[in-house]
Amino acid sequence: MTIISGTFAGKRYAVLGLARSGLATVECLAASGAHVTAWDTREEARAAVADKAELADPLTIDLNGFDGVVVSPGVPLNRHPITEYAAQAGVPIIGDIELFALARPTLPPHKVVGITGTNGKSTTTALIHHIIETAGIPTRMGGNIGLPILGQEPLEPGVNGVGIYVLELSSYQIDLTHSLACDVAVLLNITPDHLDRYDGFAGYVASKARLFDMQTPGQVRVIALDDDNTRAIAAQNDDKAGDGEVERDEIGVHTADVGADEQARWPALQGPHNAQNVAAARAATRALGISEDVIERGLATYAALPHRMQRVAEVNGVLYVNDSKATNAASTAPALGAWPATVNGPRIHWIVGGLPKADHLDECVPYYPNIKAAYTIGEAGPMFADLLAPHMPVDSCEMLITAVNHAAKVAQPGDVVLFSPACASFDQFRDYEARGDAFAAAVRALENEGQGG
Repeated sequence: MTIISGTFAGKRYAVLGLARSGLATVECLAASGAHVTAWDTREEARAAVADKAELADPLTIDLNGFDGVVVSPGVPLNRHPITEYAAQAGVPIIGDIELFALARPTLPPHKVVGITGTNGKSTTTALIHHIIETAGIPTRMGGNIGLPILGQEPLEPGVNGVGIYVLELSSYQIDLTHSLACDVAVLLNITPDHLDRYDGFAGYVASKARLFDMQTPGQVRVIALDDDNTRAIAAQNDDKAGDGEVERDEIGVHTADVGADEQARWPALQGPHNAQNVAAARAATRALGISEDVIERGLATYAALPHRMQRVAEVNGVLYVNDSKATNAASTAPALGAWPATVNGPRIHWIVGGLPKADHLDECVPYYPNIKAAYTIGEAGPMFADLLAPHMPVDSCEMLITAVNHAAKVAQPGDVVLFSPACASFDQFRDYEARGDAFAAAVRALENEGQGG
């Protein structure tokens, strides 16, 4: 099933990149009566749309008269020639989220919640979606998580009111939409990331802030006020509101709003990072009119996402945790804080490394006392070993399976083997999911062999 909208009938679009979102885009546009030209460097991807689109590289055709070039979020707009080529033809470069925004007036009545931030987006998105489901409200989840939103069946209104689309939005996706006015927009945090795609850190911050700029009067913004960057955005929004330019409800939340006694009731939402996720999810779902008892029930029944603080197994009293989605130090830091040292000393065996995004681990430093030993892997391994050696025992392993086996041999009951790499995956794996699956497979092998400890 796909979203079909008369908005696109008779229009012309070029689609560049035919991964999951690109394939869903072609399906949506073709089914809606648009003329589609599509391209991907992979022959099998082109073959998958050959019956729905004309096959041609947008860089080799005349784009004059096209209504848009739809690119994958992975296309670096600051370096790819399509940016200048489309601009010369006066054609906007957009993404599948913008197509969804354009289609909204033709869909059954609904609301949209958009979630962004450097870290915690996926968990908060899934948590909000789960609470909405718990309330019995029709909902779909998409964007940077799960299935592409254009490739899902449109929501029909339920007995409890309109349906709600919940979208995880990366900065890349926000860059590619110009008219997504979220009924509730959530900003979690901003730390340096993806700086190769922006004109410095300020450009990355501005990309996140655009989620609020697209809102209209009466809509709600939820901002976690735990870092200087989000507080600055909140202050800018306040200034605009004071000038009479913006009339939106703003809800500021803090990690400290969630008490440790509360968090103990939610098995899959442990650690300080999840306190921020909960604070934001609570505010967003309250803004949607969901009652406190339903929110609490949703928090208690939420199950962790794969690859994000996912408990894989306990082998001989040692807990193995897959946090492969932690692709930078700021994302890894909360995981290191989730298992503090006890009277018996530190208990985390930290597997770290991959394709580095930075030459430091500064955000993790406050949690070094929780770490019993580090096991470095991947391209970042030698650099991280040098950084960590003055603070803890380091085992330079290079390969993930080696690190798992070495940690299993020395870990004691009550310890935690935490795979939270603080790096991208592309030096050794296709993506963070494949990397997390490899960790889980290594742990299963330990279970089968009765090793560990």
